Amino acid sequence: MRMGQVSLWNGETRPIAAAVDRSRVVSFLSETARIKSYSGDERDIARFMAERMRGLGLEVALQEVRPNRFNAIGVWRGAGGGPSFMFNGHMDTNPAGMGWTKDPLGGVVDRRFVYGIGVSNMKAANAAAFHAVEALKASGFVPAGDLILAYVVGELQGGIGTLKLIESGVRADAFVVGEPTDLSAVTCHAASFVFRIHTFGKTRHLSKREEGVDAIEKMLKVLARLKRMTFNGAKTARDRGINRINVGVMRAGVSREYHEWRAAQLADVCTIKAAGRIAPGQTLEGAMADLRRMLRDLGREDRDFRAEVELVDDERVYMPPFEVDPSAPVVRALAAAHREVTGTRPKIGAVAPYKFYGSDAAHLAQAGMQGLVYGPGGKYNTMPDERVDIADLVNAAKVYALTMARMTAPGALAR
Repeated sequence: MRMGQVSLWNGETRPIAAAVDRSRVVSFLSETARIKSYSGDERDIARFMAERMRGLGLEVALQEVRPNRFNAIGVWRGAGGGPSFMFNGHMDTNPAGMGWTKDPLGGVVDRRFVYGIGVSNMKAANAAAFHAVEALKASGFVPAGDLILAYVVGELQGGIGTLKLIESGVRADAFVVGEPTDLSAVTCHAASFVFRIHTFGKTRHLSKREEGVDAIEKMLKVLARLKRMTFNGAKTARDRGINRINVGVMRAGVSREYHEWRAAQLADVCTIKAAGRIAPGQTLEGAMADLRRMLRDLGREDRDFRAEVELVDDERVYMPPFEVDPSAPVVRALAAAHREVTGTRPKIGAVAPYKFYGSDAAHLAQAGMQGLVYGPGGKYNTMPDERVDIADLVNAAKVYALTMARMTAPGALAR
């Protein structure tokens, strides 16, 4: 080992955690929060992350996923003899909805929180991972195995950025995906898919409503059935508890063009767009069969009921379920780091509400990599004044740093 390098296994982990600078992590997150990066428009944030990683001395590449959409990948080459480790974090964010009292793109900071669209999901984790690497370098640590920061696009479209990463040959022996889990170690989460259901009626003027069939009324029956529906094939009560359906979009009108200007006519088409969640061991094919069976049951109960269901795959890819053994080395390493930093044991397993997430961990695991989901944020995700607790942000950076050090050391996967 060269002069100035830190051996993680001599018990001296404190210099690594101490090297995480609270003000620098907060400033970095605030700066990224001011960069708009709605899903599909990640070019500016990717260039920013690439520039900052170059400043750390990493080997950096901008990988084009779609036109003007780039993954930003940084690699710290190890000295040799240890496994590789990847932090994976998506740069795309949800859009800001109504009800904000802070500027969604202001990067506002107060004594407790950093505010902004995407700070919880998941710019906080991205900032924490960046400063984890910065802390490792500042402490003099050099990894034995390669250390990869993979900032990806399109996770909200099912993980198109991570799939491109995998297709290009980027691999690691272990990983952490930094989705917001309020510092819970999530080792199991649902598959994520989107579907549409259409109900059909017969349009008539309201004066002759009794002669028609209202597609909206028929859809109300579907909504009631979906609300209490679970999918077949769950192996355990835990898996049944991962099932969930949410209807997020509803349209109705006259004809497939959904003409809305003629409210005096019964709608003859009504369409919902919904998100589904299934557990490991359940299948997408089985879930779609369950939906078709539910519609057939409604048709038997009501002779005027007509409907069809379709999988939505034109704007996103299927995100499969994720599961890793809670006793896997990377889970144990992160749990040990969490205890060292916070003094408490993290929640581990299919932790609610994070078990209802889809994440890029599923794609990485299917490619043969071992990892888990762990990140700051969660409580205030996907809501007005989205924010992240600064204490959690700083703790995440320390936990990431210690996990990176442990998991790039010789023999880490055998522990």
